Amino acid sequence: MANESRGKILNFLTGNIVPVAIVVCVFLLFLPIPKRLIDLSMILNLALAIVILLVVVQIPRPSDFQTFPRVILFQTLFSLGINISSTRLILTGKMQGGALANQSDMVKAFARIVAGNNLIVGFVIFIILIVVQVLVVTKGAGRVSEVAARFSLDSMNQKLFDIDNRLNTGVIDEAQAELLKEAVRRDIDFYSNMDGSSKFVSGNVKAGIFITVVNLIGGFLVGMILNRMSFSDALNTYSSLTIGDGLTSQLPSLIISFATGLLVTGTKSDESLDQQLKVEFTGDGHIYEIVGAVLIAAGLVLRGGTQYLLIPVGALAIFIGFKMTRDKVKQEIAKKQEAAQKSSSQAAAANDAERIVMLDPLSLELGYALIPLVDKDKGAELLERISRIRTEARHDIGLDIPKIRIQDNMTLEPNDYSFKIEGIEAGHATVRLGYVMCMDTGAVTEPLEGEKTKDPAFGMDAIWLSEDRRSEAEGAGYVVVDPPTIISTHITEIIRSHAAQMLDRQAVSVILDTVKQKNPVLVSEVLETAKLSYGTIEKVFQNLLEEKVSIRNYVKILETMANYAGVSRNSWDLTQKVREALGLQICMQYADDDKKLRVMRLSQELSELVAEHAYYPEDGSKPYVAFDPVDRRRWISAVSSSLAKVSQMGYMPIILCVSNVRQLVRSALEREQPGVVVISDMEMYAAGGNISVEIIDEISDESE
Repeated sequence: MANESRGKILNFLTGNIVPVAIVVCVFLLFLPIPKRLIDLSMILNLALAIVILLVVVQIPRPSDFQTFPRVILFQTLFSLGINISSTRLILTGKMQGGALANQSDMVKAFARIVAGNNLIVGFVIFIILIVVQVLVVTKGAGRVSEVAARFSLDSMNQKLFDIDNRLNTGVIDEAQAELLKEAVRRDIDFYSNMDGSSKFVSGNVKAGIFITVVNLIGGFLVGMILNRMSFSDALNTYSSLTIGDGLTSQLPSLIISFATGLLVTGTKSDESLDQQLKVEFTGDGHIYEIVGAVLIAAGLVLRGGTQYLLIPVGALAIFIGFKMTRDKVKQEIAKKQEAAQKSSSQAAAANDAERIVMLDPLSLELGYALIPLVDKDKGAELLERISRIRTEARHDIGLDIPKIRIQDNMTLEPNDYSFKIEGIEAGHATVRLGYVMCMDTGAVTEPLEGEKTKDPAFGMDAIWLSEDRRSEAEGAGYVVVDPPTIISTHITEIIRSHAAQMLDRQAVSVILDTVKQKNPVLVSEVLETAKLSYGTIEKVFQNLLEEKVSIRNYVKILETMANYAGVSRNSWDLTQKVREALGLQICMQYADDDKKLRVMRLSQELSELVAEHAYYPEDGSKPYVAFDPVDRRRWISAVSSSLAKVSQMGYMPIILCVSNVRQLVRSALEREQPGVVVISDMEMYAAGGNISVEIIDEISDESE
């Protein structure tokens, strides 16, 4: 039982080492501590300071030692507690046999080593140590911490901006950008905390000096008044103990101050200090040869016994320099041979690359007048917008958009831009720097005169006004947008319209890998149990994106495909089942703010007409409606009449039909009426009570 109890206590202490250590530090401040425990604490304090110093030397980047500011605070409290406890022990000591009894062995040992039998020498050395620590190490470390914190904060925005630029230009990917941003934030937090932690270090030094003075004065008073000692005995006894106590507290503080200065003066390299020194001090062997020659010359000139040290040391320096120079020559020869081999292999690869040049998935080409929009020195507003476009697309439609390559094109008009998908132009427009585009959305009270144009994203009528008339246009009720917003909005709409074209098998693989991290069973069921190919999954995703349905709910889409793969493996059938599973999402996408879905209902007669002319290709490709000329006229007439009515009402054209003809209706309309939305009754039922439906018109055959 006793062993079990001791085991529990030990487990508790080791599991809560930090809280226990903090409580012990607090107790050291005001509770009387036995001398053995004080000696042990002094040894631990010195050991902790050395450990911190060695960790600082070995750590590559200063910000990697994130706990350093808090460790400094803890060590400061611990050191002060020991100093106060040892002071109490010195001042409360009683005379026994002509000496103070029950004093710290560590204090006496340090006093004996430094002072010996000469108190004056001891005090001089002690004062020199204090001056070095206060004026050189601690003050320098504090100043460097302050400057590092200020410069880190000042450069934060520029660093984050540079990372975004590298991300937008494709130099790094999203994961690398996030790691770089996290490193910047970590540097900021570290240097900000270090600016305050350096005050703990300097405060600890000042407190140690004050305690030393108190020890000396208080010792004289206690020795002469309470212990009835003579002036010389009190001076010898308490001065010696004061020196020893001061050194035991100031030595760890000096090490910590040095460690602080070493840490904050470190570079943001991935190499430790010893690796950096090795590289920087072994760069040129001629330096050591020159130093060796100077030392030998000094030994020959000075003589007087100095030559017995200067000449051997100089000869050693010359030998080291000669060896370094010889090794460097060998390394350069090896590098040249390696570079020649690499150059020949690169030349062969370049010849192959000249024959095969892959197209950029997405590219934005700018006329030379628009280059300032991506110039870092001028704000690069467009780069930030494009980065936001990719993030918004990922959250909006669930597709990881490829990086957009931005380049100038001297063949374009100066104010033109062209957005291409796999080298094919998908959008082209003109913008004017120094001007804003003003659109009338129905709220304009005072029409303004300006150069007429059209919004490239939505085709709305607009006018160009100079930037200095922005306030005037906004006051008149116009919607005002600047060139970066025009381009980014246009690109956003192009991406949404062509999202299906951007999704390929590699994107499907990325989606499956993402789902597999949290739901490996589902991915296994889709690929192994249901045996759905990447091509089928890709086609279902593309079908959804073609009708602007977000595929972000990967889990529900894959679950539905796995559930119905046993019924049909046709991608169009699976797409319809997925749409029904996403019914609430689809209906919410087109519902008004009051969650009301206003639709045109397709009559039963036209639904039967569509079903009668349905054609399902044997290869499993997209089904379509093969109307004869008479029935096509009937169909176009009925749909056009209803669309005209809805347009006059100001509502979005949404057709509600039965599930088995939804895909056919969509196919019959996508060429003549590409903006019409078609939903099925099963999708509407899936939305349940979350959506209310209002039939605003019925599409019927008026010829009957």
